[in-house]
Parts: sequence; structure tokens; C-alpha cells
Amino acid sequence: MSEGTKTPVHLWIAGVLSLLWNAGGAISYTTTKLGMLEGSGMPAEQIDYYNNFPAIASAFWAVGVWGCFLGSIALLLRKGFAVQLFGFSIIGLVGTTYYQWFATELPESLTTGGHKAFAAAIWVITIALFLYANKMRSAGVLR
Repeated sequence: MSEGTKTPVHLWIAGVLSLLWNAGGAISYTTTKLGMLEGSGMPAEQIDYYNNFPAIASAFWAVGVWGCFLGSIALLLRKGFAVQLFGFSIIGLVGTTYYQWFATELPESLTTGGHKAFAAAIWVITIALFLYANKMRSAGVLR
């Protein structure tokens, strides 16, 4: 794709939707780390669970959330390093998922079908963004 070629409309759609989705993750991470969950309507057992994440799990969560958020911005700016940022977010997601589902016991309220479906959606969207950015870089849309 040459410098004068227009950006495909689907890139703007994917970029804006991913930025909105990932802004939700960034807000969730930030409010949790700032201790702002009380009064949010979240059950006390969930607040306690998130407030007691060990440093390594918090680090993976940060890499996942901020990698995806910055990847969305890079996608909108048509930067090739969006692929690496989405890749980092997958690494963060692997670490966070391992901690939540295998290294600790989840509170009962986080084991419902709705929470599992949301976790699955995070995986699907994160991998789709990585693959999409990689395809756009290969096509020359991202530089």
C-alpha cells in the first residue's frame, strides 16, 4: 500500500471498536489498582480476590491490558508495531489466565457461565486483533 493510498474503512472500524473495548479493560485495571472497587456493586469476595493479586499476576494483567490498549492506538495510527503490542497482550493474557484458572481458587461468584463467557470473549478478541494487525501489516496497511 503506497503512502497516498487511503486507509481501508474496516481498519477504522476495527481500530475504534478495539479502542473502546480495550478502554474498558484499562478502566477496570486502573480502578482496581487504585482501590476504587468499593461501592461498584461488585461482591466483597471479588473485591478481595482482585485486591490480593500477587505481583506477578498483576504484572501479567498490566501487560495484557496495556498491550491491547496501546495496540489499538497503534492500529489507528497505522503503525506496524501494533502486532507486537497485541502479541504482548496475549502473553499477559496467558499469565493472567493461568493465575486465575489454575494457580488459585476463584471466588464462587467468578465461576458462573457469564464470567466464563466473558473470559472466552477476551481471548477471542485479543487473538483476533493480533491476527488482524498481522494481516494489515503484511498487506502494507501498517507501516
